[in-house]
Amino acid sequence: MALRLTVVNQKGGVGKTTTAINLAAGLALAHRQTLLVDLDPQGNATTGLGVEKTGLYPTIYHVILDGEPADKAVRPTGLSHLKLLPSDIDLVGAEIELVGLERREFRLRDALEPVDAAYDYIVIDCPPSLGLLTINALVATQRVIVPLQCEFYALEGLAHLLKTIKLVKERLNHELAVEGIVLTMFDGRTSLALQIREEVLRHFPGQIFEAVIPRNVRLIEAPSHGKPIMLHDLRSSGSVAYLELTREVLQHAR
Repeated sequence: MALRLTVVNQKGGVGKTTTAINLAAGLALAHRQTLLVDLDPQGNATTGLGVEKTGLYPTIYHVILDGEPADKAVRPTGLSHLKLLPSDIDLVGAEIELVGLERREFRLRDALEPVDAAYDYIVIDCPPSLGLLTINALVATQRVIVPLQCEFYALEGLAHLLKTIKLVKERLNHELAVEGIVLTMFDGRTSLALQIREEVLRHFPGQIFEAVIPRNVRLIEAPSHGKPIMLHDLRSSGSVAYLELTREVLQHAR
């Protein structure tokens, strides 16, 4: 049975998709059979792994809305142990279409169950919202990873997100737990970034990953090449940081 990890933050631009792609790639490089599920209508995790979205069928949209088998939609990637369940713009309408369906919060969980045994890890990348797609991801998962950008407004939405996770745990998924908060876009040269880190450590002791993801040009470049950072520049500070995050996740799973 796969350990499912959902990468979530309702705030956009915090390194959520970058974290999902590179954590999944790190797990694959550690020879863990890994599936990355792109649940964001923008499909950035799909293009970030070099999969062309034009004319793609089936996608995660057809899996959760039309009942297409998940294994039919899975695509290979540049890493032998990493597969992708892709997304495209069709998913934009899913929030509205899900409202009238039975078991609307459980559609993703039900869809992943038949492929669960084929993987060691399933990593889910969420849209930047707390709508029905994100609720589906939280219901389908066991652990949550929260990327937190080291900037002034970063902590504002965190309390609301953690409250949502708590409600989903109580009402829909008793297995749900926070795996950890990972600090992203960290620039140690600024006093603000250091202050944010201290604030987070003070408010959430024991919940912060030791790995800190730096601001890094190579990390920004990698998606345009359709590669995770490890295949784009293995020695970059971004690659080293995500490999360290992967190591921590693997240790937590023991």
